Amino acid sequence: MDIKSGHSSPVMTDSPPISNSRLTIRQNRLPYSSAAAAAAATALSQNNNLLLTVPRKKTGILDDVKSNGWLDAMKSSSPPPTLVNKDNDATDMTYREWTLKYPSALTTFEKIMSFAKGKRIALFLDYDGTLSPIVEEPDCAYMSSAMRTAVQNVAKYFPTAIISGRSRDKVYEFVRLSELYYAGSHGMDIMSPAGESLNHEHSRTVSVNEQGKDVNLFQPASEFLPMIDKVLCSLIESTKDIKGVKVEDNKFCISVHYRNVEEKNWSLVAQCVDEVIRTYPKLRLTHGRKVLEIRPVIDWDKGKAVTFLLESLGLNNCEDVLPIYVGDDRTDEDAFKVLRDGPNHGYGVLVSAVPKDSNAFYSLRDPSEVMEFLKSLVTWKRSMG
Repeated sequence: MDIKSGHSSPVMTDSPPISNSRLTIRQNRLPYSSAAAAAAATALSQNNNLLLTVPRKKTGILDDVKSNGWLDAMKSSSPPPTLVNKDNDATDMTYREWTLKYPSALTTFEKIMSFAKGKRIALFLDYDGTLSPIVEEPDCAYMSSAMRTAVQNVAKYFPTAIISGRSRDKVYEFVRLSELYYAGSHGMDIMSPAGESLNHEHSRTVSVNEQGKDVNLFQPASEFLPMIDKVLCSLIESTKDIKGVKVEDNKFCISVHYRNVEEKNWSLVAQCVDEVIRTYPKLRLTHGRKVLEIRPVIDWDKGKAVTFLLESLGLNNCEDVLPIYVGDDRTDEDAFKVLRDGPNHGYGVLVSAVPKDSNAFYSLRDPSEVMEFLKSLVTWKRSMG
């Protein structure tokens, strides 16, 4: 798989809802030895075809974006509490109408499985908002023991990967299941289970898990790490006086959370981020759910990560394979689109209690429904013998 220059806008926003009317310092960046890390980074950066040559941004792009609704995009990235109140009759009616276009993956489970007969399922899962609830404090986004058991059981029958905007190490700390594939930093940091391969000429074998077993690692943006380190430090310094802001180190990307910032100060958060990254043309800004994310300008996203993992599993472009991706955020749309429009036809399942436009085929309301869906997959597989 070649990594090419992208042409997307430098600022992307979450789809607005359809309605009726840490602060953390970088720690233990790489869990394997510094020598192995340096060797992997050097080998990757020396390959001329792997990382793109990035043209400089046109000046004023971020200013234009802000003047045309950057703050509106920040506000729309997470719906008001009244919109997600399940007891609101009007909201429930709107949601039921929305599910005509995006049917529940639970109520239509038998239909989905009728397409899966005779096929190999590959399962891809987002973390925050999918396996764990969205919480005020990002460091406390723990998954329940019941959810961990559900993920562990489903991984016994289907190759399973977690693809998150969080750093790979952080997601692994939350999940603690060594049999999964982990793709952190929006798929820019991919790790295989012990003994499994990542079929790519630029993947590297490193000993990283707690048992000391070798696993494969693929990091297509290694050359950006020194730059991201500098930006991380600058963002921590520039936002330190804004109450409630948290700058999270996700290794190949930086997340600036404003969920706990008073709305009147959101413009200040945006200003601080803009002032820092405007001098880094090789970095771009994207929006998530009450988070601004800074990541490399490289043609790589969760959709590319899904394709890469399918290739590594030997499941790419196979008619007898059904990929399923479950996620809740705008960044998951890249994966939904790949499964909808690409050669690896499969199903995207959007996790949302609020109606919104999506490239997904199906929907689930919250992590509790995700867990029921995973349990149903296991029950279905066991019934197939």
